[in-house]
Amino acid sequence: MKQQHLGFPHRNPLAEKKVTWLELFYDLLFAAAVSKAAHVLIHVEAGVVPIEYLSKFVLIFVPIWWAWVGQSLFVNRFGQDIFSHRIFLILQLFFVLIMTASLSVDFDQYYIPFFIGYIGLRAMTAIQYLSVHKREEADWRVTARYLGSRFWIGLVVSSLSLFFDSWVRYVFLYAGIAIDILLPIIGRQYLRKTPTQTHHLLERFSLFTLILLGESVISILSVLQSDTMTWESILFATITFILIIAIWWQYFDNVEKKVNKNIETAGQTIIYGHLFIYLSMCMIAASIKLLFLNQLNESFKLLFIFGSVLIYFLSTSLVFHRYRHVEERLRFYHLVLFLGLLAVFLVVDLLIPLPNYIIIGELALFFIVYAKLTA
Repeated sequence: MKQQHLGFPHRNPLAEKKVTWLELFYDLLFAAAVSKAAHVLIHVEAGVVPIEYLSKFVLIFVPIWWAWVGQSLFVNRFGQDIFSHRIFLILQLFFVLIMTASLSVDFDQYYIPFFIGYIGLRAMTAIQYLSVHKREEADWRVTARYLGSRFWIGLVVSSLSLFFDSWVRYVFLYAGIAIDILLPIIGRQYLRKTPTQTHHLLERFSLFTLILLGESVISILSVLQSDTMTWESILFATITFILIIAIWWQYFDNVEKKVNKNIETAGQTIIYGHLFIYLSMCMIAASIKLLFLNQLNESFKLLFIFGSVLIYFLSTSLVFHRYRHVEERLRFYHLVLFLGLLAVFLVVDLLIPLPNYIIIGELALFFIVYAKLTA
């Protein structure tokens, strides 16, 4: 078999890629980071989650998501289960630990370790692209060089934040992150010539979705482990369990049965669409706990929980519609039906104050219908 530069084995871009055990271990460490980010939403003041904490949740979650996405995409296009790639991934695990340990609503106190963790992760990914581009050929070489060189732009901009100690540091930090996130979209003309392996990409994002579902399961446990166990808390936990099963059913049956895994694209609908899927799943997990604790005022409670479900519905509809088999794609009347069902539940809840377990039951019913008609 032909050998490439630096002793790398030949990479067959057409060979179906499998998720490795090291990738699964990588996900395990990110599970802790996701849990800490989601916990930011459990801060209630005067019956609402303040905009400060909603903003901090997004600002904490986006770097976690993008750091994970960056490595997953490198593995999808260029990764091989060889010694050098394992070393890179293991080094990144160290930076994941640093970043996770520093996650806090107190940005200033833990800024430096957070910065080291995030920048270390992204720098390692950029170095990986540069390390493989010389052994690649044609369009694959161009893609590796483009990503490996351009990602340093965002890293440099974010690094300028070290020269400031006020709110300005966060402007530079997130400006760099925004540039980093936009670069693949800007370079789409290169990435379309080196398509992702859709099967592997969906498998990776599905595994991360399981992590987010785990947050909802933890919320159920907090209900069952409460000091006062009543029939209402048991009923609430039971209906919530049905809700989670319905979400699982809707998402994973679509991934397994309805999407065309042979489509060759840059994968950007999957990548960026899942950011909103993940954000909404964290919000749903937080909603479960907050509904049980009954700490939210009525209007904010309904806005938060139904807004979370709406974001999930729209983002999953977008992602799966793009990749579904043509004959399996949903029609416009499906969209009207699902939005109408959510609107009816919301209007009823606004007009008639209902127990929280009834509201959870409405959401469970929505997801059962959504799963049944789409999966």
